[in-house]
Amino acid sequence: MNFSGIKDRLKHKTVGIAGCGGLGSNCAVALARVGVGRLILADFDVVDETNLNRQYFFYHQIGEKKVQSLSDNIKLINPATEIKVCDIHLDEQNIVDIYKNCDVIVEAFDKAEMKQMIIETLLEQLPQTPLVIGLGMAGWGDSNSIHCRKSDNLYICGDETNEISDDRPPLAPRVGIVANMQANTVLEILLKK
Repeated sequence: MNFSGIKDRLKHKTVGIAGCGGLGSNCAVALARVGVGRLILADFDVVDETNLNRQYFFYHQIGEKKVQSLSDNIKLINPATEIKVCDIHLDEQNIVDIYKNCDVIVEAFDKAEMKQMIIETLLEQLPQTPLVIGLGMAGWGDSNSIHCRKSDNLYICGDETNEISDDRPPLAPRVGIVANMQANTVLEILLKK
């Protein structure tokens, strides 16, 4: 299938991005670049200077809401991508309503308890919707340990061991690999349907 055919198949697809930090911002940009028709972005945070080492934001956007800044950046890349912005803290009560019409959902949270919440909530309430998560991307090096594993409708991208800590911070290379692996997994799901 050529690029024109790929874009034609993707233009009617909707992908939810839960979190617009390192994973979410880079994954959303990759999906917009290949022609996904609609993105639903949800995050409540603002761009901080410490985010710039791995997130798809710019210095002049410091202090702005991540969802709006990411939407602006995507529109510069692919103005045809429709973007729904949800400036909200996601929880068990709102997450299903926000993402219920998505073809695929991407989990892009930093905190383990938020990852657990989205996995448990969506697998129980939206079991038919594929969920692509990032797990194990901290530090640097050892790129060959990063993989994608499928378990029913759950796709896990990362090395599944290197969690973020003071000694193993999230840095652009490994975060970018996992974010793009998530985007590639989304494409694999959407283009197989």
